[in-house]
Amino acid sequence: MAGDLVARVLVDSPLPQLDQLFDYRVPDRLRDVVRAGMRVRVPLRTGGRIANAWLVELGDHSEFAGRLSELDDVVSEAPMLTPEVWRLARAAADRAAGNASDILRLAIPGRYVRAERAWLTAEPDPGPLPVDPPAPPGGAEGALARGLATGERMALAADARPVRLPDGTWVGAWASELALAAANVLASDRSAILVVPDYRDQEQLEAALGALVDARRVLRTDARQTGPARYRAFLDATGEAARIIVGNRSAVYAPAARLGLIAFWDDGDGLMNEPLSPGVHPRDAALIRQEQSGAALLFAGHTRSVEVQRLVELGWVHEVPLQKPVRPRVVVTERQAQTEPGSARIPSAAWREAQEAAALGPVLVQVARPGNAPLLVCDRCREPAKCAACSGPLAIPRSGGVAVCTLCGTAASAWRCPVCEGTKLRAATVGASRTAEELGRAFPRTRVILSDGERPVLRVGPEPALIVATRGAEPFAEGGYRAVLLLDGERMLLRETLRVAEDCLRWWSNAAALAAPGAPVFLVGVAGELASALATWRQPEWAAHELASRRTLRFPPAIRVASVTSGRERLARALDAVTEAVPGVDVLGPVPVDEGLERALVRFDYGQGAAVARTLEAEMIRAATERRKPVAGRQVKRPILRVRFDDPEVP
Repeated sequence: MAGDLVARVLVDSPLPQLDQLFDYRVPDRLRDVVRAGMRVRVPLRTGGRIANAWLVELGDHSEFAGRLSELDDVVSEAPMLTPEVWRLARAAADRAAGNASDILRLAIPGRYVRAERAWLTAEPDPGPLPVDPPAPPGGAEGALARGLATGERMALAADARPVRLPDGTWVGAWASELALAAANVLASDRSAILVVPDYRDQEQLEAALGALVDARRVLRTDARQTGPARYRAFLDATGEAARIIVGNRSAVYAPAARLGLIAFWDDGDGLMNEPLSPGVHPRDAALIRQEQSGAALLFAGHTRSVEVQRLVELGWVHEVPLQKPVRPRVVVTERQAQTEPGSARIPSAAWREAQEAAALGPVLVQVARPGNAPLLVCDRCREPAKCAACSGPLAIPRSGGVAVCTLCGTAASAWRCPVCEGTKLRAATVGASRTAEELGRAFPRTRVILSDGERPVLRVGPEPALIVATRGAEPFAEGGYRAVLLLDGERMLLRETLRVAEDCLRWWSNAAALAAPGAPVFLVGVAGELASALATWRQPEWAAHELASRRTLRFPPAIRVASVTSGRERLARALDAVTEAVPGVDVLGPVPVDEGLERALVRFDYGQGAAVARTLEAEMIRAATERRKPVAGRQVKRPILRVRFDDPEVP
């Protein structure tokens, strides 16, 4: 092997037994071409197949005593996989008992040859560095500015108000604060990664950055871009110039020269959950990357996720208070037995305020769901009404009549509540479309604007208007809304999930932050601790109370949970292996899911995570490589063993 150049590659495959580095000899014809980080093609011994792979590193020797196979070819001359991203992918995959190649598939966009050739032949032009750094970001006694300089982990309760940029564009104060932090990091010739839940937040953040830094220093990476544009932005990020990278959850894996800041906006948003294997939350990936790089880490939001609250209580993340926080004026209204005539279920106090505010500017009405048909609950116990045939939600058709299932269309003429045996139904919420129709009749001279997932509206002007929006689809109003009405709170709290209260507080807080300073925000139909937390704007205290409750019940994130799904025998062997290898783990289940599969939950402390991941990964490899005796006339399926750590679907 003396004198040979050895390439260590990661095969791009979902098979767990291939999740390791393999050595290949570099042939003489490729010696002057190969570089670490390139896409290559390698032969596999089984069936003479050729597979794509990532060239992770080059060396001059191999520990393998036999004859090495040769690299087949180089796919791309652009080194896409940087050492920093590889270390992050490897650590994140190990933490979740997943494949590093699955992480890289999320981190690195698909190849576009024309865009790659244009990038390879173009002259790098990062744009001029700012001559003078912008003013330091806010924070008590400059704590945020010091944290950015020293690489601290911080939690920031964002200012709840709209602000106007020098060019006249209105954005949330949070966007201006994050842009200012990123601009200060860029001024010291370091890169920043800013992660937001969706394109609405990204649009505000890009507008705020445009007022502070050269547009050529800002790279956008998200699913709304064309494939070539996203690929070109990723290639630009692999260069030596410091950049500000803005994007959705996968942006946390972006290459960045001299990384100085990773900032999250609203990390608890459900859009941050990664649906693809191995399902690593970008917040967890950011925590790993911060430790590896020493960059500052900032979690900002109007609310605080329970996961971040846990880190704050551990002292791993430090709170950064604002100097002069602005809080909305929230009014909690009591539930009314009878709605005001023509008021679209709005209490009288909020109705009067909305009438007055609608004459001065835009008024926001937040509802739970789109559409026309009202969803139904039991009139006695408020249990959601479900179809007896398919368990789908029941609703009243727009034309009226008997309630029907929204999924299968079955009429519920003889419905009976499975909880209290009640037979009467009542409307829990009315869709956005019907709410807009009702308000249009009640405000005949006021323009009504509908915004939901099918008809998104990003911005509205300062003119008088009624904006009916589903949660998360609220447009940004120039100067802020003159009043905000948060309807359907009772319906939102009926969702069957552990995080329902946390989600509702976030939805309401984000909508309240769109109000102009001093404008009233009415929370309708909700009382108790959750309403008090919103009214007093003490979301961190509520997160602390929620975390204490989950710690008592041993619910995430007080502990970690791994869901394990397989057939009965294979699942039993996997559970036996993990309980023997890691004493003290807690197993819940198993319960049947579908197609002969069962699922169990493994609960364990954070310190046991590495051992649990190693054990379950070994079981997945054993299941994937297990040979089963063929049966004549039947197709034998390979045993399935699926593992998901920190599964957001676990109730």
